[in-house]
Amino acid sequence: MIRGWYTAASGMRAQQWRLDAVANNLANVDTDGYKRDVAAFKAFPELLIRRQDDDGVYLHPFGSADAAPIVGKMGTGVELNELFTNFDQGALKESMSDFDLALDGGGFFSVATPWGERYTRNGSFQLGKEGFLETKEGYPVLGENGPIRVKANNFQVDKNGRVWINAAYPDEPEVLAGRESNNWEDPVLFDTLKLVDFDLDRYLEKQGSSLYRESETSGPAVVIEDGARPKVLQGFTEASNVDPVVEMVRMIEVNRAYEANQKMIQAGETALGTLINQVARIQ
Repeated sequence: MIRGWYTAASGMRAQQWRLDAVANNLANVDTDGYKRDVAAFKAFPELLIRRQDDDGVYLHPFGSADAAPIVGKMGTGVELNELFTNFDQGALKESMSDFDLALDGGGFFSVATPWGERYTRNGSFQLGKEGFLETKEGYPVLGENGPIRVKANNFQVDKNGRVWINAAYPDEPEVLAGRESNNWEDPVLFDTLKLVDFDLDRYLEKQGSSLYRESETSGPAVVIEDGARPKVLQGFTEASNVDPVVEMVRMIEVNRAYEANQKMIQAGETALGTLINQVARIQ
């Protein structure tokens, strides 16, 4: 009876973890580039129940008898195994803004932060005060040669992630000096977006503000080589991969499972009270 309390309590705790993940997914359903969290659980070791006071059951005519026949297995509870991120592709939304970028495929944008290099799928960028392409929080987006400096209506990003600047109207010629160009009047290749990937991206750690950081399990960031790079779409953003209808159904499942475990504890409490207050008094 007491063991049943612990089993039900572990189930309630597991549903709390699941509810936190579902609630976070629903809260970020409109966040560009958000990837939903998934809670995975595992059961505690099961116990094999046998009848202790039994005359035995002969399994074979001339074989030995099982003095304690098996009744069955009893579960001892459940615990959170891991909370991982599902990186399925989100829908692409056209924004018509030159500063918005979306990745069609795997990989991440690289961003410079005060804590070091971080990674994101949220390509809703903006033009910073110093002329750098930045996230909404003001973190510079990195190219293979460092932060990318652009001007409004004066740059383009092709499907390979190369940043081209219109050299016919250069605001800072010295910035463009030495870059690849056949003619100063033609677009100049300024830099290429630094796109990275990981061996096990599901184990990346969320840091907030749509940023991820590598972990020991995910492995280090590896720059994606030409030919394997995802398609970069300028003027688009990637929507969240959260389906609000599915998440609402999961929330209902969580509430019902939590209530079922709660009733198990109440039933055990009632039975124990009956045992103590009535059966023990009769004896």
